[in-house]
Amino acid sequence: MSVEPDSAVSVAEPAAPKGLLAEVQRRRTFAVISHPDAGKSTLTEALALHARMISEAGAIHGKAGRRSTVSDWMEMEKARGISVSSTALQFTYGDSVINLVDTPGHSDFSEDTYRVLTAVDAAVMLIDAAKGLEPQTLKLFQVCRHRGIPVITVINKWDRPGRAALELLDEIHERIGLVPTPLFLPVGIAGDFRGLLRRGKGGEAAEYVHFTRTAGGATIAPEDLMSPEAAAAREGEAWETAVEESELLSVAEQDHDQELFLAGTTSPVIYASAMLNFGVRQLLETLVAFAPAPRSRADIDGLPRQVTDPFSAVVFKVQAGMDTAHRDRLAFMRIVSGVFERGMVMTHAQTGKPFTTKYAQTVFGRERSTVETAYPGDVVGLVNATALAPGHTLYLDKKVEFPPIPSFAPEHFSILRAESASKYKQFRRAVDQLDSEGVVQVLRNDIRGDAAPVLAAVGPMQFEVVSARMRTEFNVQARLEPLPYSLARRTDADSADELARQRGVEVFTRSDGVLLALFSDKWRLQYIQKELPDLTLEPLVATAD
Repeated sequence: MSVEPDSAVSVAEPAAPKGLLAEVQRRRTFAVISHPDAGKSTLTEALALHARMISEAGAIHGKAGRRSTVSDWMEMEKARGISVSSTALQFTYGDSVINLVDTPGHSDFSEDTYRVLTAVDAAVMLIDAAKGLEPQTLKLFQVCRHRGIPVITVINKWDRPGRAALELLDEIHERIGLVPTPLFLPVGIAGDFRGLLRRGKGGEAAEYVHFTRTAGGATIAPEDLMSPEAAAAREGEAWETAVEESELLSVAEQDHDQELFLAGTTSPVIYASAMLNFGVRQLLETLVAFAPAPRSRADIDGLPRQVTDPFSAVVFKVQAGMDTAHRDRLAFMRIVSGVFERGMVMTHAQTGKPFTTKYAQTVFGRERSTVETAYPGDVVGLVNATALAPGHTLYLDKKVEFPPIPSFAPEHFSILRAESASKYKQFRRAVDQLDSEGVVQVLRNDIRGDAAPVLAAVGPMQFEVVSARMRTEFNVQARLEPLPYSLARRTDADSADELARQRGVEVFTRSDGVLLALFSDKWRLQYIQKELPDLTLEPLVATAD
C-alpha cells in the first residue's frame, strides 16, 4: 500500500503553461547524506533496483565478491568501496521523475557534498542503527538546516544488531532538535528484522509489511501485506511491541505533519536494510508523497526565480574522466526555471558569452543517454563545457545570476611536481582540469613558479584523488611534497607584502584571483593579528557546520 500524504505537495507559482507545471510537480530531486560506512552507496543502488533501472544490485555479501555500486565509477572508489565524487542518477518511479544526486561518502570530500546540497530540494539522512548520529552526518544536517532543505530519515542496517528503535529517535530529537515522526516502525529488534508496521493517522497500526530475504539482497525483496490482526497472529510479541511504540509516539505528538516537515521542524522516519532491500520501496513512496517538488530559487540579488520564468540553471559540479574512451568533461547543471531543449543557445552569466547545448545528457552512474527536453529539478550533464565551473549560471532572455558556491577553508597543503619534464604540457593540462572541477584549490606565487603549484585541500584524501587521476587520465606521474601550513586566510594586495615578510607565513594567489595567506598554525596567526592589527585577514568558509 502506498504512503498517503496529509495533503498534496504543491508548488505556489504563478500561472504557466499546463505542461510545464505538470512536469515540475512530477520531479523529486534529493541527495543522501550520511557518515562513511552508513550504507549510502548501497542504498543508492537499492533505489535504482526498485525503480527497475538495474536487474541486480551490485552490493553483495562478502568482501571478496563485492562489486562496486553503479554510482561509484572511479577506480579508486571501486578499490576502496567508498564514494569520493558526486554523480547524478535519474529514473522514473511510477509517474514521478526521480533525480538522485549521489554524494561523496568520506568527510575529506565534504566540499563536494556541500555543492550537491545547493542543487537539491530534499535530503535523506541515513543513520547506522548501531552507531546513531555520527560527526559527518551532523555536519551535513546543519547544511540542510541552513539551506532550508527538508530531511527524511532512514535508520539503516536494521538487519544487524543495534540500538533500540525509540532510543535512536530520542537521540535525533535531543542532539539536533529535529522531531522524528516515523511513518514505519520495525517489527523485530535490530538484528531480527521481520518487517514494517505502517502507521496510520493517530499512530494506529494500519498495515504490516512482511519481507522475505533474497540471495545476498541482490534482487527486490518480496513483500506480504497483512492486516494488523494477521500480523499479530504471525509475529506475536514483536508485533505488539511495535504497536505499543507507535501509540507512545502518537501520545508524544510524533505523527507526520506535512507543514512541519517542509518547515524543517520534523522528519519522517523509515527503518530499513539497504543491503537486503527492506524498506526501500517505502522510502521511494515517501519521497514521491512528501518531498517537495522544485520551487523558486533566490538569485544573487535575493529575488525569487520562479520555476515558470524563462530557462535558467546553475552548475554545481564539473567532472572529467567519466568516459575513458573520450576523455571528456561533464558539467552538471540543476535546472531552476523554464524548459531546457537540447541545442538551445543560452547565455553564460559569468562571461556574457553564448553557450550552445548540442551535447546534453542525463546520467545513470557511468552510463549516459542524450536528453532532448528537461524541466526544473532535473540534472543535465553538458559535455565538454570547458567554460563552466561550479556556481556558474546559464540563462535565456533577461539576465539572471545565482549566488556563487563558496569554497571551504583548506587545511592541508602540498607542492605538486611532475616527475618528468617531458610531461609538462600534460601536467599543466591536468592541474587546470582538476582545478576547474574543484577537486582541489590551486595556489601559485612568483617565488615557487608555475611549474610547482601548491594544492590546497579540505582533507588529505583529495591529494590521493589528484595523484590517481593524473596517472590514469593524463598519463602523468607526479609527486606531492607536504607544506608546513594548516590555516588559510583571505587577504588583499595592501597586506600581502607585509605578510610575505613574516616568518611562518606565505601568500599565494588562488586561480580565481583571491589572495590567500597560509599560516603554520593558529598561534602564528594570532600573533600576527595582535602585532599587525591593520592587516586584512578574513576567515574563509570554514566548515560545513
